[in-house]
Order: sequence, then structure tokens, then C-alpha cells
Amino acid sequence: MEILFFYLVALVAVVSGFLVIRCQSPVNSALGLVNTFFCLAIFYVMLHAPFMAAIQVMVYAGAIMVLILFVIMLLNLGTEARKSYLHGIVWSGLASLAVLFNVIYFIKRGRVTGAEGDITDFTVQSVGHVELIGKTMFTEFLLPFEIASILLLVAIVGAVVLAKKEV
Repeated sequence: MEILFFYLVALVAVVSGFLVIRCQSPVNSALGLVNTFFCLAIFYVMLHAPFMAAIQVMVYAGAIMVLILFVIMLLNLGTEARKSYLHGIVWSGLASLAVLFNVIYFIKRGRVTGAEGDITDFTVQSVGHVELIGKTMFTEFLLPFEIASILLLVAIVGAVVLAKKEV
């Protein structure tokens, strides 16, 4: 039953991801992305990582998507006439198929190494998910975390500058 649920959620995630790139309206694409984020949160729950699922819903499906929808509406992208570039769609589809076949090939031919990292199941059970994530994020990965926050700030400022009318 669990594998059937996994396949169902995976199908919904793939269809939602396809709708993100195929919808004509940017708002509909953003809503497809929200659905994909919810499917990813379900995958986290299936992997017994409820904290990551909650963060996925709150941060990505909530805050980031509100930011993206705000920028879409601020830039008023829905009023522009869109041209269809069939050759770009065909080439990107062929490239996606090539990547898909490579992934399938390497999964079929690969083998598990059996290597373990520093954090074992016992460590996670004794310390907890949240504390381990917090320690790692603010010690080992502090620089990438801060760079990501600066990139988001620059993106917001850039959207406001682009949307600003001539005064």
C-alpha cells in the first residue's frame, strides 16, 4: 500500500512539475510549483523526516511562493504577448530525455557502496533532527546560508527596480 501511495504522489509531482513549465500564465505555473512543493513534503514524511516536511511547507510552499507571486504580480507578466518557441521546447525535451536515460542507466548499473557518514541513526535518535540541522547549518554551512539570503535580497531589490515606473 505504501509503494502505491509513493507512485501516486510521484505521478502528481511529475505532472505538477510538467505544468510548471507548460502553463501559459505565470500564476498558474507558480501554483503548479506549490503543488510540487507539497508533494516533496509528502516524500519527507514518508522518509520519517517530519521537521523537513514542515519546513518545506512553511518556507517553500509558503514564504518563497508568496515572494514569487508578489514579484509576478509586481512585474505584471500576464499582460505581455507571448511567442511560442517550438524549437526550444523540442531541444529541452530531448535534453531531458537524455538526462533521464542517463539516470536510469546509472541507477541500473550502479551499486551501493555501504559507506556511512558521521551521523548515524543512533545520533539522530539521541540528539534529534532539529538540533543536528541547526548545528550543521550555522557552523559548517554558514557561508552558503548567508550567501543564499543575500541572493534573495538582491532578487527582491532587482524586481522592485525593474517594476518601478519612470518618475
